[in-house]
Amino acid sequence: MGVYVFDKEDAIRFAREKGIRAYIRGEELILRECPYCHGGKSKDTDTFAINLTNGAFNCMRSSCGEKGNMIRLHDDFGFSLGRDADTYYARKRERRRFRTYTPEIRDGAIAYMATRGISEEVTRQYSITTKKDEDSIVVFPFYDTDKTLHFVKYRNTKHQNGDNGSKEWSMPGMEPILFGMDHCDPKESETLVITEGQIDSLSVTEAGIPNAVSVPTGAKGTTWYPNCADFLRQFREVVVFGDHENGEITLLRDIQARFHGRVKHVREEDYKDCKDANEILLKYGPEAVRDAVNNAVTTFSKRTIAMCDVRPEDDTDTEKLRSGINGLDRLTGGFRFGSLVILTGERGLGKSTLGSQFIAQAVNEGIISYIYSGEMRNCDVQNWIDRQFAGSQFIEKREAKSGYEFFVIDREIEERIWKWYGKYLFMYNNSYEASEDDAEEQVVVVEELKDAIVNLGARVLLVDNLMIAMESGQPGADLYREQTRLVNQLAKLAKTYNALIFLVAHPRKGTSSENSSNDDISGSGHITDLADIVLKYTKPPKKDITDERMRLLQVLKNRNNGMVDYKGIELWFEKSSKRIAEKISNTEDFGWRYSWEIPEDQWLKLPDEELSEFEEGFGMVGTLPNDIPF
Repeated sequence: MGVYVFDKEDAIRFAREKGIRAYIRGEELILRECPYCHGGKSKDTDTFAINLTNGAFNCMRSSCGEKGNMIRLHDDFGFSLGRDADTYYARKRERRRFRTYTPEIRDGAIAYMATRGISEEVTRQYSITTKKDEDSIVVFPFYDTDKTLHFVKYRNTKHQNGDNGSKEWSMPGMEPILFGMDHCDPKESETLVITEGQIDSLSVTEAGIPNAVSVPTGAKGTTWYPNCADFLRQFREVVVFGDHENGEITLLRDIQARFHGRVKHVREEDYKDCKDANEILLKYGPEAVRDAVNNAVTTFSKRTIAMCDVRPEDDTDTEKLRSGINGLDRLTGGFRFGSLVILTGERGLGKSTLGSQFIAQAVNEGIISYIYSGEMRNCDVQNWIDRQFAGSQFIEKREAKSGYEFFVIDREIEERIWKWYGKYLFMYNNSYEASEDDAEEQVVVVEELKDAIVNLGARVLLVDNLMIAMESGQPGADLYREQTRLVNQLAKLAKTYNALIFLVAHPRKGTSSENSSNDDISGSGHITDLADIVLKYTKPPKKDITDERMRLLQVLKNRNNGMVDYKGIELWFEKSSKRIAEKISNTEDFGWRYSWEIPEDQWLKLPDEELSEFEEGFGMVGTLPNDIPF
């Protein structure tokens, strides 16, 4: 039996603490000096090796030949293996054991156990007795499977409300183990029943259930576990029959954390109105105890349900957002709420623009939306999406004296647009000055998004971009772990609140549209694993480019229905309005209209029956085309 689990870092730390030069060769740590014979100290030779898989060591000098493991290094050199292991092995050397001890079974024990429903046969079988000169002190000996006595527990049968001394105590200097181990046989049953009290486990035995044990020092004591780990491994499952108190079953969480097989527990209704197994035995008899054990149920995560309990979802009723790009909607069926969509593409090509166009579509359908853009000024973010809302017909191209071209929306139109989306569109305030007490930026981003969902009612959110949303900036594996953690938080946020989150992520350097995959995204490979949809916005291959405004939208991952498109949907980009449109009949159509153009009393609240009136002129208002499979 043991408590220590080998960690190769312990081997490296041993060499460091002993001041011995070492290096890793394959699966071994090679020490240039043996800590036992000190051989190799004066020569540049390989002398002492520690296996980095299991911690076994040996000296390669024939005159020494010392062998062992990390526990021996702990014993011989005082090398720490951690507080728990150090305490365990120190106590293990000091504790008393008695291999041949067999107590005399006294009448006082038989009489008392009878009052608890335990027969004389079981009392004798488990060597229950009393102290020699005190019949009121019942003695419970704890034997292991080799019939060696490890632990002794005493119970004061006259104890009442704190009077007449302590109720229970144990013999000092002994090793705690499970009571009843010596009567367990995994060949008879692969199920082990664990109770809190010794009389409870005897009650289970009295009911004819094999392999019943109890913990030595109550529900909160765990010192027994390292001494019984090998014993527990012999069983396929454990039934926890702890005390039923305050709506919970004692021992259950602790056993779940430690036992590696199946863990069951007695059902709450099978406790009836009782606290434990002995009370059930006394009130309802052995059959009720048997039923309690036999009806025990498997414990599993609260997040796990039986498949048969899942109710099918009619996909036509599933809440989705139109992308406004028919080719994309045909592939995905629309963006499902509760999803994380990753949008990647070449730097400076317009993936953020495409993301803001998705936000524009959501706002147009009366859905509260939120933009986090950590690298743009507030006014630039606003101007970006305002131009998309306005369209080129309301945008004037101007030229500065320097020759720089810029675009301006008529102020009257701009103010009308602001009024239209005033209660539906929000953004992260990049002008906010964080105080020293503020949390790390990564935490702030997630919390800001959650706040927007919970307090503003935001359903569609754009995070632009992954690297800006993190403050770490540290190179290497730590950065990748931080990326994975952030994306995982965003995915959980989307599912928890049934929101739709778009995340802009940069591609790896050197990627192009001609050979695309989920691995194109810069950073941790786990990023795309967590996403529901991965889109790549890129340029067509050079040989296919006839106009610099041409773009491709590739669907690299689609968890909705598995349909992907590596070839890409052909799109066009309009500079003045920053709109992105499909190529239709060899012409570009950027002239769709948003609902801010209709009478003010119909803004953002078009009933379904009125959609057809505007559908032709408002390309992004209304239901999905009929030919899109849902």
